[in-house]
Amino acid sequence: MLLHNELLWLVLLLVNFGSILLLYRFFGRVGLFVWIPIAAILANIQVLKTIDLFGIPATLGNIVYATSFLVTDIMSENYGKKTARNAVFFGFFTLIVTTFLMNLAIWFEPNSFDIAQSHIEAIFGFFPALVFASLLAFGVSQLHDIWSYNFWKQRKPEIKFIWLRNNLSTMVSQLLDSLIFTLVATLFGVFPWEEFLLLFLSTYVLKFLVAILDTPFLYAASIMKRKGKIQELEERY
Repeated sequence: MLLHNELLWLVLLLVNFGSILLLYRFFGRVGLFVWIPIAAILANIQVLKTIDLFGIPATLGNIVYATSFLVTDIMSENYGKKTARNAVFFGFFTLIVTTFLMNLAIWFEPNSFDIAQSHIEAIFGFFPALVFASLLAFGVSQLHDIWSYNFWKQRKPEIKFIWLRNNLSTMVSQLLDSLIFTLVATLFGVFPWEEFLLLFLSTYVLKFLVAILDTPFLYAASIMKRKGKIQELEERY
């Protein structure tokens, strides 16, 4: 019988994947670009919450962050690596601007009736360290994922091999991402050293599990594109 956290994890997984397909269906590649900052910002907030999942401690931001790999794989599959790279740089810009604006908000002196300052500080006070770790991990892993996906696509271009290029590219990319993020965040004191190895392993396992489960959604996005079901936003104007 599924426990509370595990059931919510599955619901969160389906909401993320379903939202990506809906954005793609009605807004095309623009919808995919929109998801990148959504995933980047929410992941860096949710990562501050540690939960027990399948009997091991894990950070909550794993699902929404891992979905960014699904998005760049859809872009690589349907639009090419240049579009996928642009999405990565778009995510970079979003994280940097969010970090600056939210830390600027913290510096404002609250009035006596304010109830949000301490909560904003608790969340976004960690953001500079988290974002540095996230940007480094995001950049290295995503650029590797795009390169690797297109490497395998050139060798196995048929639609039936989407599962192969998706999982082969993501397997190494998620490993790089989990190692870099967990190590840098621990060095900055976001996580204690005694939890480093366990958080790294649990983060990688959960992200890779998300990558395996996202394969049917990558097939769905590819089939929708091939059948002309995608409404590109720029074509409406």
